[in-house]
Amino acid sequence: MGFFSKLKEKFSRSEDKDKYLSGLTPSRKTFGDRIRALSNNYHGIDDELLEELMVILLESDVGIHVAQKIVDRFEENASRISDYGSMEEYFIQILREFYDESIVLPLNMEQDVPVVILMVGVNGSGKTTTTAKLVKYYKDQGKKVCVAAADTFRAGAVDQIETWAERLGVECIKGRPNQDPSSVLVDACRRAKETGADMLIADTAGRLQNKQNLMNELTKMHRVCEREIEGAPHETWLVLDATTGQNGILQAHQFTEATNVTGIILTKMDGTAKGGVVMAIRDGLELPVRFLG
Repeated sequence: MGFFSKLKEKFSRSEDKDKYLSGLTPSRKTFGDRIRALSNNYHGIDDELLEELMVILLESDVGIHVAQKIVDRFEENASRISDYGSMEEYFIQILREFYDESIVLPLNMEQDVPVVILMVGVNGSGKTTTTAKLVKYYKDQGKKVCVAAADTFRAGAVDQIETWAERLGVECIKGRPNQDPSSVLVDACRRAKETGADMLIADTAGRLQNKQNLMNELTKMHRVCEREIEGAPHETWLVLDATTGQNGILQAHQFTEATNVTGIILTKMDGTAKGGVVMAIRDGLELPVRFLG
């Protein structure tokens, strides 16, 4: 099931529907409501409408190149549009097709070894909180989960994830302050195998994408995981703050070069987030969105 389909299903059957929708209000206000507002002065497909669609896409952080592709595709088939309703429906259809859920590989969480998920991203993107959410998410599915506190340099980072682990009733493998994070991952992988864990989620230190030594450290962490557990890390998820806009594209490029990023987790969607950057990342790197935060 694709990202958009899962999101729709979640909303349709969730008891917390109002909470989810209220959290996404900023994104809806900056995109959905503006699309619907076009009905007030709709006179068919003309240059004015195309310009309005372009502005809406740009202000939603889709990016100039992707926005132009979407508008061009929309204009190519303008003759099939008879009224505002069909215009809105067709525009949304183009966005869905542009994201192209069909080429998103499903998550393979059924392995003969512990599934290792590496959480990466810049400082303050929400990795530790998201790690805790994922632990609960997979534990609720009946998985035996353990967590690695591999952010050994930020003050309080280990205590933070350890506190979440205690609350959720899972084991936390941690190291000493300023210990080499790769060695923590080695210990965590071995412990996961010893205890028969289904999953190991590793919280890593935030790092700026332009700090080459820190990016090289990610490459090393990927390598030691692979040495300890076959195929590990099976997933490497880049946690992006939705409010960073087009800077997220640069982050995605740099992190992908350092490690095999397999998906995006977009956080802080309940802020002033626009989130359109995922379309640009999808277009440039073909990385799927795995979760919204």
